Amino acid sequence: CSSLAIGTTTGYRLFSLSSVEQLDQVHESNEIPDVYIVERLFSSSLVVVVSHAKPQQMNVYHFKKGTEICNYSYSSNILSIRLNRQRLVVCLEESIYIHNIKDMKLLKTILDMPPNTTGLCALSINHANSYLAYPGSATSGEIALYDGNTLKTACTIPAHDGPLAALAFNSTGSKLASASEKGTVIRVFSIPGGQKLYEFRRGMKRYVNISSLVFSMDSQFLCASSNTETVHIFKLEHLTDSRPEEPPTWSGYMGKMFQAATNYLPAQVSGMMNQDRAFATVRLNISGQRNICALSTIQKLPRLLATTSDGHLYIYNLDPQDGGECVLIKKHSLLGSGKMEENKENDLQPPLPQSYAATVARQSTVPSTSTMPGYSEDGGALRGEVIPEHEFATGPVCLDDENEFPPVSI
Repeated sequence: CSSLAIGTTTGYRLFSLSSVEQLDQVHESNEIPDVYIVERLFSSSLVVVVSHAKPQQMNVYHFKKGTEICNYSYSSNILSIRLNRQRLVVCLEESIYIHNIKDMKLLKTILDMPPNTTGLCALSINHANSYLAYPGSATSGEIALYDGNTLKTACTIPAHDGPLAALAFNSTGSKLASASEKGTVIRVFSIPGGQKLYEFRRGMKRYVNISSLVFSMDSQFLCASSNTETVHIFKLEHLTDSRPEEPPTWSGYMGKMFQAATNYLPAQVSGMMNQDRAFATVRLNISGQRNICALSTIQKLPRLLATTSDGHLYIYNLDPQDGGECVLIKKHSLLGSGKMEENKENDLQPPLPQSYAATVARQSTVPSTSTMPGYSEDGGALRGEVIPEHEFATGPVCLDDENEFPPVSI
């Protein structure tokens, strides 16, 4: 959550989120129009782009050098892309492709999956725990958990009654949050075991479409945003944890009674008793728009970031002790020309118009004898040079060029 990538009708833009007052544009590209997927590898120079002009083609760029590293074509539209320092995952409607990010070779194709029309999937950002989660059923909320390192199925988690709408791993890949299409209950499971750890109730008054689900980097908070104006932030704490010498109170005594009672109640009832309300909330002045939220530390303080599809970024202060209503402290426009300008206090809304479709990759039969430069934070390694280990998992990294993976004409 240290940078923001947006796709626009004219290309894509990358911003640094290191300051509240100033939004720095890191890069802008107008070479490809109608970008609907843009994924950056952390704060490196590698970016993966998919355009409505060629929705079946994934382009991988080193944006600081202005070079294309490689591209892949599929037999139908790409719905979503996820990446960490070990794996690059391409999700199609009925299949998922797992590539080794060091050389972009295709390692595995997952074919035995139900239709996934929104391209819903999540990949752990921790490359040592490269777990991949995606819907295991089109009619129920079953989660399929796949180990992207061993390339084997880890387990299935019966998370919700209805179909899934959102999935998110925490930063270490040890927890997975999920929400169904109803959007009323959010659950958190342990990974890789799949045991339910937390259950939060977002609200019972109305069903909503959860558009964003994200953990804070320290895994203490979980944020959920939807097509309504309210963003909910939940605190991940177990009331059953032993605390040092809490002063005896009536509410504390009753709480312990309820905790004891849950051991004897049916699972459905005890689950309801363990649900927690939101620790903090944000009231957006818009609703009905697609939005993406993030929990980040900017200038040493916890912030909630909200960006909406009309091209605005909102930054709120989050009180990590008392929670409550978060205060809006800054609004930025993401669609201004060139460098970012300061913004007036008008409505609110940010970027990331992501649409989706479906696809099946086609492998190339052309052998490769050449290599392309790698990519790194300092602007890219020279041909054949080893990429610094801070940017990738262990081992040398050399990316093969398009001779190995030529564009597939359809």
